[in-house]
Amino acid sequence: MNTRVLDGEIISSRLEDTRVYEGVRTRRIFAFIIDYCIIALLLIPFAVLVAILGVLTLGLGWMLFSILGPAAALLYVWNTLGGANQATVGMKMMGIRLDRLDGRPVDGLIAVVHTVLFWAGNVILTPLILLATLFLDRKRTVHDLLLGTVVTRDDR
Repeated sequence: MNTRVLDGEIISSRLEDTRVYEGVRTRRIFAFIIDYCIIALLLIPFAVLVAILGVLTLGLGWMLFSILGPAAALLYVWNTLGGANQATVGMKMMGIRLDRLDGRPVDGLIAVVHTVLFWAGNVILTPLILLATLFLDRKRTVHDLLLGTVVTRDDR
């Protein structure tokens, strides 16, 4: 096992260092805002394409507007959070990343399930989902707990 001594403490993994969780809750909220601004900007060219497709199909293509937002968001999350950096653009800007507790990298499927559970939790619990971070270890949310993931600072 890879161990190191930090301020007199023996730390066997990066996830055991309590400093990687400092300020994660606030950074996570700002990363969410940044990411959804990016997704809103990504929707513009896709909406134009769906509008043109709707005209060409005499209105039939406009039904794609109902899935356009979720599809764009899931593709964004699949490619960024499920990528090599294990962070969306907003998360990178805020200096945080998603880690799995078993040490394996986050893949696209885990990233999408993480996001879908986040949306489902918000539908059921609205803003109360953030209260879980006050009581759970490592400032995790309910969907982090269900998937065995944790958000940590990337700069530590």
